[in-house]
Amino acid sequence: MPDAMSHLQPFSAILRPNESLAPFTLLKIGGPAEVLAAPCGLGELTALFRECLIKNIPVRVLGAGANLLIREEGVRGVVLRLTAPAFCEVHIEGKQVRAGCGGAVSALISAAARHGLAGLETLVGIPGSIGGALRHNAGDRTAEIGQFCRAIDVLDAAGQKQTRAGADLRFAYGACNIDDPILVAADFELESDHAEAIVKRMRKSWIQRKATQPYTFQAAARAFKNPAGLSASALIEQSGLLGTKVGAAQVSDRDANYIVAGTGATSRDVLRLIELMKDRVQERFNIELEQDLSVW
Repeated sequence: MPDAMSHLQPFSAILRPNESLAPFTLLKIGGPAEVLAAPCGLGELTALFRECLIKNIPVRVLGAGANLLIREEGVRGVVLRLTAPAFCEVHIEGKQVRAGCGGAVSALISAAARHGLAGLETLVGIPGSIGGALRHNAGDRTAEIGQFCRAIDVLDAAGQKQTRAGADLRFAYGACNIDDPILVAADFELESDHAEAIVKRMRKSWIQRKATQPYTFQAAARAFKNPAGLSASALIEQSGLLGTKVGAAQVSDRDANYIVAGTGATSRDVLRLIELMKDRVQERFNIELEQDLSVW
């Protein structure tokens, strides 16, 4: 594999070699990116991505790192952070909302609420970028982000800008069919409502979510998807794993489907704990849990 930095010198102003990725994930653990890149706009992003394709340099996009575990060995190639204003802006016209996929879900919800637009408020408290939320169709039983999404602008595997819409755009539980390497921006259609009613629902969703999730000061991430009609959290808890530790990684005692990374935790601790949780649920209930945590 080529040395990424030496092959990307024209972009050196936006590249940081051997940059730790731990601070950019909720678990706060893991190794460095060979190169971390923060392009300032779509033109720069497109040029950099195409150069990586030509030079056969792997590219990954790091959003808010909400459901991501970085191995201690780190990540080869280029890791993109789309945090520049060009990738985070939210524009609203009537009931139509256009949002950069690098922006936070919370910013999208707040902007919509300020304009009296409803639908996304039940997603309050879900950490992550808009791009990450679309990839995983973030949501709960009351609403999912995908039901409001009408189109996504992407860079495809050849580095070409495309728009996925209509029949090309399909969402399911915890998933979206779009597998293009980079999500750039998305269009949403929401419903008008009174701001007071929207804020009331936002507060209710926030309270409900925070009552069960690990404390905000804890480095934590969700481990598994819920099996059809079942709760992964309940299955793990009924398997007697609440509070179980492997090294400094622990099954949360507030929601058994969350892993909390304590001081000194390593990605190996987390991976071993995931295997333990998976094996114990398989033994007890003959159900194979599907991992929700991405591992780089």
